[in-house]
Amino acid sequence: MKLFFQSILWSCLIFEVYFTQQYLSESVTAQETLHNQVTSVNQLTDVQHTDWAFQALQAFVDRYGCIVGYPNQTFQGNRLITRYEFAVGLNACVDRLNQLQASTAPDLIKKQDLQTLQRLQKEFAPELSILRGQVDSLEARTDQFDSQQFSTTTKFTGEAVFVVSGAFGDDKAVPSGETTGFRGKVGNNIIFSDRVRLIFNTSFTGQDLLRIRFQAGNIPNFREATGTNMARLSFDSNTDNQLILNQLYYQFPIGSAVKVTAIAQGTLFDVVDTINPLLGSDGRGSISAFGIRSPIYREETGGTGIGISYNFNSAINLAMVYLASEAYNPTARSGLFDGSYSALAQLTFQPTKALSLGLTYARSLNSIDISTSSTITNDPFNGVSNNIVGNSYSLAASWLINPALRLGGWVGYLQASAQDIPNDPSAEIFYYAVNFGFSDLGKEGNLLGFVFGQPPKVSSNEFGVVDRNTSLHFEALYRFQVNDNVSITPGMIAIINPDHNSNNDTIFVGTIRTTFQF
Repeated sequence: MKLFFQSILWSCLIFEVYFTQQYLSESVTAQETLHNQVTSVNQLTDVQHTDWAFQALQAFVDRYGCIVGYPNQTFQGNRLITRYEFAVGLNACVDRLNQLQASTAPDLIKKQDLQTLQRLQKEFAPELSILRGQVDSLEARTDQFDSQQFSTTTKFTGEAVFVVSGAFGDDKAVPSGETTGFRGKVGNNIIFSDRVRLIFNTSFTGQDLLRIRFQAGNIPNFREATGTNMARLSFDSNTDNQLILNQLYYQFPIGSAVKVTAIAQGTLFDVVDTINPLLGSDGRGSISAFGIRSPIYREETGGTGIGISYNFNSAINLAMVYLASEAYNPTARSGLFDGSYSALAQLTFQPTKALSLGLTYARSLNSIDISTSSTITNDPFNGVSNNIVGNSYSLAASWLINPALRLGGWVGYLQASAQDIPNDPSAEIFYYAVNFGFSDLGKEGNLLGFVFGQPPKVSSNEFGVVDRNTSLHFEALYRFQVNDNVSITPGMIAIINPDHNSNNDTIFVGTIRTTFQF
């Protein structure tokens, strides 16, 4: 009889624990699980007719009609259980027998079986009381969550960045040809600023995504303090802490290989992988605008358009994006197709999980002011041309050498042509960067990262204006992961020969970025 009731309790335990856990986590899944439960011992794939418990299990099912086994048609009879698990099974048996007593067939219950269950119920009374309290608490919390959740289709997340930063040096940087010191001194001040993002991700089908992001901040562009865009921080955003809509797009699949993104307000890298998994987050990655991604993705930093991503297979992806900066403007030389734009295509290869390569081409109109380069590079035709066509090419790579070390970077070339100047003069612009980092250094989630490179530089120009020297960008940062939601990242940027002018003094930018994610 003892073995018989062990089999009974174990059978009920399997169903009770599995069903309760599934119900508390996801009611729909629980309902499907109920319908898929095994109802006959003969259906259990790991129970044989020669097993010692077979007759006991079979008798219990025939007599009391209890559900046994896991949904995958196994019994797992050799699994060890705790007293709490045993108590759960006992409670299930008592409930089942109470149902039978209240039904039209109380005679099915043997008096000896009922006495044994009553004795076990008394012995395990403390465990049963604790478990009932836990289940009641979980159900109350589940009801509270259902009533207080923001939306059944929308997930709300956010990020707050607090920054202590400052720029240091002597004279502000000037372009080649200007007198050093003409623009004054570097603003050697320590400042405190912030940026907040509120993100609403909505899915109507489970496969689509409507993203709405609001942003407010007062983190300045350090160009004002240093004289050059090369000193920009990756997370700068100055709206005087007024909330603005800075990202709005809807993404949906067509079949299993194609994903379309309709962009009302967004960027090229909302669709395209920037091949910088180590430092590509402006809230947790590189502290510089130059170090966060290749300049080719900045040829249109915000606009309206459409993107398409196609997976040839698990290793090869083709992404294409078109953005217009003034799609909302009906006046001449504006709109969706008659104003400034950027059209980008990228072929991404991932031959292994550790290696990613990206080949990128972009064609743009009046969009080469990428805001991380020199004054001359941003406008190589000195304000004379209003019709600058750019053709850009870039190769990016990222290699996870081992779980703790990743190496990456990019190299790029941009040909800019002034279409409204006689002879259509063109300028050639070149840039590169190398980054590497050590993940989980000192603690899981920590990161020690470095960036070295040359910001975009006009190396030749038929219009006659070139960058005479070469700037070098050095960057170091260490992200300390306080917990799952908070990280602190001190970092330093050094720009040698800023604005590609060796007459300029080295400029330093230091920052301590604290990021809260919720």
